[in-house]
Amino acid sequence: MDPSALIASLQNAVPGAHVDAAASVDLQATIYVSSDDLPSVARALRDRPELAFAFLAEVTAIDFWPREPRFEVVYILVSIANRLRLRLKVRLAGHDPHVATVSDVWPAANWLEREVWDLFGIAFDGHPDPRRLLMPEDWEGFPLRKDYPVQIRMTPTASEPLQVSEEEFRASMTRDRLTRER
Repeated sequence: MDPSALIASLQNAVPGAHVDAAASVDLQATIYVSSDDLPSVARALRDRPELAFAFLAEVTAIDFWPREPRFEVVYILVSIANRLRLRLKVRLAGHDPHVATVSDVWPAANWLEREVWDLFGIAFDGHPDPRRLLMPEDWEGFPLRKDYPVQIRMTPTASEPLQVSEEEFRASMTRDRLTRER
């Protein structure tokens, strides 16, 4: 399905939605959707039989700093039934980047959105569990933003490294070996 047919189907399913085609060098259909229309367009992409994008493969983001809109959130969708792939993009301003969650449409988005929030600082409104996923809870900033300081010197304080004595290590190894020999 080419992007123009996809857009026509979406505009039929979601009247008034702002959906635009995007250039793509890899021939994968790519469309832009406004952040306000994302939840309704996502449901249409999943629920319409001619589309049936039931599989969310990836959610990531791109930081175009200092350009505005600064961020793009990129959703990679697959329709197994129709043998289609789609790259869905949402542009977000840099001063307050947030978009509605799609974890209620595609449950796989739960951890993927947490990863994007953790590394880029893009908030997902209505997300069921908006905690850090990769960085320690006390980490300051978002490391994949282009304005993040590269030469940061921050001592981790979330946990202490595991320290065991040589005797404790040997006792643990002996218990493990005895357990496996039984």
